[in-house]
Amino acid sequence: MNDNQIDPWDLRIRKARYRASHRGTKESDLVVGGFFERHYASWTEADLAWFEALLEEQDVDILAWAFGTAAVPARLDGAQIQLLKKLDYVEVTK
Repeated sequence: MNDNQIDPWDLRIRKARYRASHRGTKESDLVVGGFFERHYASWTEADLAWFEALLEEQDVDILAWAFGTAAVPARLDGAQIQLLKKLDYVEVTK
C-alpha cells in the first residue's frame, strides 16, 4: 500500500463510525454511536463484521434489542449484543 492509500480496516472503521453516529434519531445516535465509540478499538474482524451487519438493521429493532423489549435474531445474538444491552456507554448531556 502506498502513502496515498487508506488502509482497508481504517476505511471500514471510518464508515462504521459515521453510520453509527448518523442514524437519524438522537436516541439511536446515542446507543449505536456510543456503543461504537466505547468498543471499536478492541474489535476483531469478526466483531467489526457483526457491527456492520447490525448497522443494516432498523433503528427501532436495534433499540428494542438494546432495551430488552424484543428478542435478538440468532444471527446477531452473542457477546457483542450483550455488551450493547449494558447501555453503560450512553452519555447523555443537557
